[in-house]
Amino acid sequence: MSDVAVSSPATAAKPTERRADPYIWGSYILLVVFSIIELFSASSQQVSVNNIYAPLISHVGFLVAGFIIMLLLQRVHYTHIIRYIPIYVIASIVLMMLVLVCGTNINGELRAIKIFGFMIVPAEFLKLAVALGIALLLSRYRTRENGENDVATAGVVLSALLVGVSSALLFNQGLTNTLLLMSISVGMMILGGISWRKLGVVLLVYLAFGGVALAVKFISASNHEATPEQIELARINQEDVNAVDRDNRATTWKGRISRHLRSEKWKDAVDDQNKQEQLSFMAQARGGLLGQGIGKSRENARLPLAFSDYIFAIMVEELGLFVSIFVILLYLFLLGRAGRLAMTVKSSPACLLVIGCALVICLQALFHVAIVVGVFPVSGQPLPLISKGGISIIATSLALGIMLSTSKWATRNSDDEDSFLQELSSLPEELATNNPSQI
Repeated sequence: MSDVAVSSPATAAKPTERRADPYIWGSYILLVVFSIIELFSASSQQVSVNNIYAPLISHVGFLVAGFIIMLLLQRVHYTHIIRYIPIYVIASIVLMMLVLVCGTNINGELRAIKIFGFMIVPAEFLKLAVALGIALLLSRYRTRENGENDVATAGVVLSALLVGVSSALLFNQGLTNTLLLMSISVGMMILGGISWRKLGVVLLVYLAFGGVALAVKFISASNHEATPEQIELARINQEDVNAVDRDNRATTWKGRISRHLRSEKWKDAVDDQNKQEQLSFMAQARGGLLGQGIGKSRENARLPLAFSDYIFAIMVEELGLFVSIFVILLYLFLLGRAGRLAMTVKSSPACLLVIGCALVICLQALFHVAIVVGVFPVSGQPLPLISKGGISIIATSLALGIMLSTSKWATRNSDDEDSFLQELSSLPEELATNNPSQI
């Protein structure tokens, strides 16, 4: 239900054009600089004898592609982008389903699919798809209940359902993906004006869903027999065959969680089970406050996935704690800037799009850091724009491009009412609603 009446839905919007937000561009540029500096050092495990610069060249190529995407998107009025969001959401879900059917195994799980010769990791697209989909649903189902602005029950249910389906598709790839999607949705629901009662129900549903999923996961692991390949690999590695991870890495999850809950786990000797976290702790301890200097990492050649899931540890080792905290503050600043924009734009879709995209980037960065420093159990989560991984860079660039488009074209509180009405007329009628933070 719209909060304002729009007399001519078919009328083309008269753009209220301004410069794309320079603070978003500034944060992006600084993150790219840190990305190029650290990726070359952290990717030493991937260098080729014939071309030691190959990983860096590939990474820069994706950064350039992402930069072009951002330039193009900021030139497109965000109301035009909105019309393609449902297609993007459906395509992301379909790609994840295809991964489960005919995907490529990466690090023990089906994570990618090859399309026209390119390796696609749909999980990165799906995270953004959830935020964009929720932005549309919360705008579409705005209503008034008991004299107060709220989101209709149908909108809350559909948003939670989108999170549930996406979490189920991502569940085998790691617990943090599920927690990330739930965190993004809760943040958007709060800003979207959902009542506290409905939010409480959503949280209870999330807890129930997560508990049941974990129980099913662990029970199924104990009921499956190890494959001949798993048994042979265990024998080669001189491991206990009875402890083989038989079904979707459930045994691995149990081990990681139990190790994470142990006190003073950083004092354990390094073995195959705790190698990632222990070498990560060593790298960070060696970095200290000021770091060892660019290119002087010792652990980059030993730490598994130093170029992606653990690149923050290499950053601390080389650049030190102070610079690493500055990088974290860049992500938080990006979220803060998005929050400021969300409070000043007039339409609900503009508000929720900009904050949703920022939440995807910032929360993923915070999850990455939490894993690396030992706050969360070991899991895989790239550091946006900095970790090596082309699809992650492209998905992050899409999010930044949408934020730039919104910052450039959405009407603000300082704009006149006619401009706002013209903007609403260019939106689908069901999305032509006021910013919930200003009602």
